[in-house]
Amino acid sequence: MVKNLIVDSCVDFDEYTQDIERVPFRILIENEELIDENLDRNELIRKMKNTSNQIKTACAPPEEFVRKLKSQADNFIVTISSQLSGSYNSAMVAVESFREKFPESFVHVFDSKSASSGETLIAYKVKQLMEQNINTAEIVEQTNKYISKVRTFFILDSLDNLAKNGRITNFKAMLANIMHIVPIMGEDGEGKIVLKEQVRGKKRAFARLVEMISEYNVDFENTILAITHVNCLEKAEKLRDEIMAKYPFKEIKIFKSAGLSTVYADDGGIVIAF
Repeated sequence: MVKNLIVDSCVDFDEYTQDIERVPFRILIENEELIDENLDRNELIRKMKNTSNQIKTACAPPEEFVRKLKSQADNFIVTISSQLSGSYNSAMVAVESFREKFPESFVHVFDSKSASSGETLIAYKVKQLMEQNINTAEIVEQTNKYISKVRTFFILDSLDNLAKNGRITNFKAMLANIMHIVPIMGEDGEGKIVLKEQVRGKKRAFARLVEMISEYNVDFENTILAITHVNCLEKAEKLRDEIMAKYPFKEIKIFKSAGLSTVYADDGGIVIAF
């Protein structure tokens, strides 16, 4: 049976993920709606910087997921955490609609409980399992086990978008900039984003991020670490080298941020997952 992988556009880009079928988010800046599909990231960053208003995002409607599903295939969908977006619920509605027409077809939706590089690693995992031509039950079991282990962290170069979107107050953003406070954010294991630590100074924050990896039980020789960067490849490469010098990960991949990751991590933002 042919296998079909679909993701939403919180999955970031490299040569292995760029050809995966994507269902795009919408990004709303001022009165303009941008479809998160082959977006010019630099132009998106310019538009974000030029507005003082809230930048909104919206997941795709169910019918867009339906259009990507195939009746003569084993279908797998990977979405951003259901705690962060309605994308998972939209995909589930799509599955119900699809099964009414094609009740014998196989579809499974994975809630990544993550975002950006974390979700991208999970899409990687599903694609690799599909290429091994194992049965659908084994793909679901192995992927769910993997999801339970993935940890995601991010460091923002700017808090402007979090303030614009009401995630933090303008005062807190201004105070953090004045005091050179750098928050290290991450998922809580259930798909919500929480503050992990606050560190003074970007250099110290990245050093602490590298150190935090040692606090988790990681099977390094069999684990891939991913770094997503928002317009800061040199910073990502430096972080990769520092991590490689300290931990024997199987591989470290660097991803270019998609539109949704760009909106929330903002220019200069770094996301890691392992």
